[in-house]
Amino acid sequence: MFDVFIDQFWQLTVSGLALGFIYVLIALGYTMVYGVLRMINFANSEIFMWGTFGAIVASRDLFNYNQTSEPATGGKLALVLIVQLFVAMAFAGLTAVLVEFVAYRRLRARGTNRLATLISAIGMSMVLSEVMRILTHSRPVGSPRILEKVILTEVWGAQIRLDTLITILAAGAIFIILERFVKLSRMGKAIRAVSMNEDAAKLMGINLNRVITVTFLVGGLATGAAAFFYVTVFEYTKFNIGFTMGLAAFTAAVLGGIGNIRGAFFGGIVLGLAEVYAASILGTQWKSVTIFVVLVLVLLFKPSGLFGEAVTQTRA
Repeated sequence: MFDVFIDQFWQLTVSGLALGFIYVLIALGYTMVYGVLRMINFANSEIFMWGTFGAIVASRDLFNYNQTSEPATGGKLALVLIVQLFVAMAFAGLTAVLVEFVAYRRLRARGTNRLATLISAIGMSMVLSEVMRILTHSRPVGSPRILEKVILTEVWGAQIRLDTLITILAAGAIFIILERFVKLSRMGKAIRAVSMNEDAAKLMGINLNRVITVTFLVGGLATGAAAFFYVTVFEYTKFNIGFTMGLAAFTAAVLGGIGNIRGAFFGGIVLGLAEVYAASILGTQWKSVTIFVVLVLVLLFKPSGLFGEAVTQTRA
């Protein structure tokens, strides 16, 4: 049972890190919104799904790549990847802002309770998923192979592929940029102020609606970047891909302490590694089960997560 795990430990670790960094960026979408509104944005999984289609649209419609095209090289490769990244982020970011406007802002202005807003977010999630299902006729959509998956080097028996290395390094850089933005920028300080005390922030002249919109936008941009890396590594998507990835990323956010940005990082990495390790020992059919088990264990024994605040402090 453990033979594959032992023999391919380092290879599994590299794959787990790449998957974990994708979870980290999606988990930031949950964490950013919860940190400000103390609510779970259940539509974030569909925001990720729309981002994956944005990445495919960029390569297929803007650069006319298809399944039989040769992979790009040199400067064209860099250009296509950068455009894919920005289009995926734009798709996801704009979708996130739409969710905030439709599912949150108007209900918040009317003073409705959090349960109504939560149900509205779930409704938006279903709408986004069904719209894409209709547009794609419920079929999975493959991504043209833009990047040749060459093996760059081998470290301790682990083959380091180009797409895996780009995912780990670029996703790590995006996380650092976002964390610095929240900690050091003027808007980031406003986001943290609203997170700490909404009423006091309004008294200090902070535009609450603008802060919330920017929070959704930033979370959506991070989720869109995750969508780009997912398409780069796995080269396909479908209308319900957000359910599996969203559940895993939500588990990562809860594991790290939802509302805590650094907690989302550690939660994503730990879950990515645990999922890959478990699949090597128990079989790939147990990957989703691993996610549910981790979620249940965290909620049972440490509901505040590794770095989160006490749950009693976040209740309305």
